[in-house]
Amino acid sequence: MAGILKRFTDIMSANINALLDKAEDPEKMIDQYLREAQSDLGKVKAETAAVMAEEKRAARELDECKAEAAKMQSYAEKALIAGNENDARTFLAKKASLTEKQNTLEQSYRMAADNAAKMRNMHDKLVTDINDLNARRDAIKAKMKVARTQQKLNELGASANKASDTLSAFGRMEAKANRMLDEANAMAELNESSAENDIDDLMSKYDSPSSSDPAVDDEMAALKAKLGL
Repeated sequence: MAGILKRFTDIMSANINALLDKAEDPEKMIDQYLREAQSDLGKVKAETAAVMAEEKRAARELDECKAEAAKMQSYAEKALIAGNENDARTFLAKKASLTEKQNTLEQSYRMAADNAAKMRNMHDKLVTDINDLNARRDAIKAKMKVARTQQKLNELGASANKASDTLSAFGRMEAKANRMLDEANAMAELNESSAENDIDDLMSKYDSPSSSDPAVDDEMAALKAKLGL
């Protein structure tokens, strides 16, 4: 993903002016940029789908753990009602283990959800930038046609004054085109994501001081009080 973002940043930055100046055929160069951008978008889309699938897997695993813990609670209550305290204690011990696992799964899910959101944002931004490039391509090709026509007029031997006026008009056209490109580049740079979250910072965001689980005997007493036993 880093290589894709760097290449796309180069395309959307002011460096495109220098690249087009060096190109023998700017129109072909623009088309090449767009082909590469579309290819990169396909890769980002595939990666985004994979990250979103991981988010769903993490959510499903967390839900299953919660359901299992609730089931252990229910069985503990049934065992106590039946007068089987040992069985109830076993169910509560299993519930305590599942609760600890649930805390880990919740952290994993939050990380997966955050990664999925980042990938979706990256995908959406690439789509927007490619649409912008398409619009700029049409403008550049139109300007190139005007430039070629004007060059032919110059080659046919227009008067010196006419040639001077033409060159001046072309210069203004080129300046306007450059200004439009610079404005589009500035907007693209403002839209560019400025930083990535460090994984350690992300993990610390969801970490909380660990607290020991209540002893099974304490929970047994609370459960008895609840059931009136």
